[in-house]
Amino acid sequence: MSSRLKRRFADSEFFWGRHANPASGWSRVPTGPLLLYALYRRNWKLLAGTVLFVAVNPILFPADESEEDDGLEGWMTKGVCGEQLWLQGTDAGRANWLNVLNVPVFLYALYSAYRQHPRATFLATAATMALKLLFVNEMAKLYERDQSRQIEAPFAD
Repeated sequence: MSSRLKRRFADSEFFWGRHANPASGWSRVPTGPLLLYALYRRNWKLLAGTVLFVAVNPILFPADESEEDDGLEGWMTKGVCGEQLWLQGTDAGRANWLNVLNVPVFLYALYSAYRQHPRATFLATAATMALKLLFVNEMAKLYERDQSRQIEAPFAD
């Protein structure tokens, strides 16, 4: 993705306001395993439906306007907000490595599902999910660090 397109995408209030809704983030969590299951079972309708859902998911839900920041819902929202900061160029440290590591693991999961190797598909899918959730956790921490910096220096810019 070009840096100009990446920045424009990262700055879209409409997109990010809706995507920050915890229902958007949590409903995306099972899409990786569902995609791999559809490929494994050769269920092309399920595969197409899953890909379509992933594409429209970020705008499917209303903007999250809750002030509540507790628990897992708050964690997912923070993760999405951290991802927005990351796309705007904020250094994410360890999250970058988790993302890079997830690419070959997910590709191996796709290969294993296509070849219908149940054990390898299961293990690679589990590893992909763990890496993705660790990535979201790092994004939530990135958001929290950014917020604490703004509280400490509200007029510094």
